[in-house]
Amino acid sequence: MSGCSGVGVPGASATAAGARTPTGGAAASTLDGVRRKGYVHCGVSTGVAGFSATDARGNWRGLDVDVCRAIAAAVLGDASKVRYTPLTAAQRFTALQSGEIDVLSRNTTITFQRDVQLGIEFPAANWYDGTGFIVHKALGVKAVEELDGATICLIPGTTNQLDVTDYFRKHHLAFTPVVIERLDEATSAFFAGRCDAFAQDRSNLASVRARAPIPDAEVILPQVISKAPYGPGVMPNDVRWMEIVRWSVFAMIDAEELGLSSRTIDRALASDDPNLQRFLGTTGGFGAMLGVDSGWAYRIVKQVGSYGESFDRNLRPLGLDRGVNRLWSDGGILYAPDLR
Repeated sequence: MSGCSGVGVPGASATAAGARTPTGGAAASTLDGVRRKGYVHCGVSTGVAGFSATDARGNWRGLDVDVCRAIAAAVLGDASKVRYTPLTAAQRFTALQSGEIDVLSRNTTITFQRDVQLGIEFPAANWYDGTGFIVHKALGVKAVEELDGATICLIPGTTNQLDVTDYFRKHHLAFTPVVIERLDEATSAFFAGRCDAFAQDRSNLASVRARAPIPDAEVILPQVISKAPYGPGVMPNDVRWMEIVRWSVFAMIDAEELGLSSRTIDRALASDDPNLQRFLGTTGGFGAMLGVDSGWAYRIVKQVGSYGESFDRNLRPLGLDRGVNRLWSDGGILYAPDLR
């Protein structure tokens, strides 16, 4: 779908001449590079259902994929202008640091070490999660404490590996790690009985269980042993790109709060609500401040949808409840600053 669709949409070109050019060569490099090559290069997972995985036709789908598509809609006018590179947990940060990808949107937990030591910036959180466990029902395990002495499948370079180690040490429990780099291989190893349990962020466990030869033979334990806010990552030397990624995520969240969806946004163009006018770019000049045109947020919602639409399309079919990922106005913690 063209980014210029929609009668009366302000700022028909995603590279409007009136857009402010960021100061400093480094700050302009990612946005300029994306425009030159004509696509956003996005690092995703090797296949996590609901977040980033290919469908039967080979198309990438998921909550994290929608972040990539939103960025492309904002800066290139077309949400389809994304190139995806699947990365393991061990590969992801090197790919970003080396410049192989423009943005990492790969169910990545924001932590102090990743921010400060690795130098990755996480402009916004788009999912809140935590480490949980799936176990074989035949074991009769009902709680994490009953896994004392168990073998646990883990993926290296993840917070899950650290969370399990810390939790078991704190509670004076023993376990034997079975460390496997690729998610699909770790999942297969768990199903084959190489591990008593598999530790992953709890939202991922629903998709793991769905792929089991006999889903009813596997049980997801109720406990969550950590905090795991997810967010897209960028390099810290490019403030303008960081802002674009941040506000692309925020636009999807804000759209849901404003009651906007891909189906209704065109009707909102005639609204005299000042919040809608700023969001749609008819007032405020926020696109120019961001280095894009005035229709950037309109295109995100028209072509990708609101946050709620993305959740319903990608995660609800897995049987996941939004939980704390509901909007703050609905009792959750999902919150985006206003455009003003």
